[in-house]
Amino acid sequence: MKYVLTGSVGNISKPIAQTLIKAGHDVSVISSSENKKKTIEALGAKPLIGSIDDISFLADSFKAADAVYLMIPPKWDVTNWLEYQKMVANNYTKAVRLSSVKNLVVLSSVGAHMGTGAGPVDGLAYLESVINELKDINAVYLRPSYFYYNLFSMVPLIKNAKIMGSNQPADHKLWLTHTDDIAAIASEKLLQLNFKGKEYINIASDQRTWTEITAALTRSVGLQNIPWVEFTDKQSLDGMLQAGLPQTIANGYVAMGAALRSGEMEADININPPTRLGKIKLEDFTNEFAAKYN
Repeated sequence: MKYVLTGSVGNISKPIAQTLIKAGHDVSVISSSENKKKTIEALGAKPLIGSIDDISFLADSFKAADAVYLMIPPKWDVTNWLEYQKMVANNYTKAVRLSSVKNLVVLSSVGAHMGTGAGPVDGLAYLESVINELKDINAVYLRPSYFYYNLFSMVPLIKNAKIMGSNQPADHKLWLTHTDDIAAIASEKLLQLNFKGKEYINIASDQRTWTEITAALTRSVGLQNIPWVEFTDKQSLDGMLQAGLPQTIANGYVAMGAALRSGEMEADININPPTRLGKIKLEDFTNEFAAKYN
């Protein structure tokens, strides 16, 4: 089988590539960075170096692939986050239309069912919608919950203010996902290619309250009695802007936090929980958190 992966050698794309290569398949990895070429080759994959702004490059890359893994890469220097995501989504769908690829595994997110109102997830909802307009395409949409890695943003708060917090209450029960668990399901879908039409999969590794998360993370770095503080939306926004995030990124994260707080973002996963949870639980992740903290 021939696979093409977007996302360079990121936290999800890299383990997908490793799994597919280990299974004996032909894997190509798209990256915008020439510096990633040797890393991709070291995995045993073919590097496809080019820009996702270039539809012809994407179409040529997807050509003759049995399946493509699509994800919108993060970009922190944009002035309009949603418009950037829409541009990438439109480029992907145009390239799929121009190529012969028929099977897509797409990284989306919990909250995509909302369409709008979930910050950065709005762009992923748009990606789902434009792919759904393509005829004769089989697509599985992976909708993982809140990434454990997002918790790394708590490190400065703990170190500088001796608190953890966001614009959600301490008793909010949050679905959590590790990128390795996302990669495992993506790899399974790519290897089996047994999906037809459009399929949606909610993905999570654990479910815990912010109180439990705070206790576990701070205990892992040798601290006790660190409180969880619920911020207002304005406090959250001001804090992110002071930390140097662009306005459009900060606005997106505040909106996502508010959607979590209201329950709208996790409404679908609460009704349709994962048939099986991922392997990596909160206590497992605390080792990674402690390494980052230290």
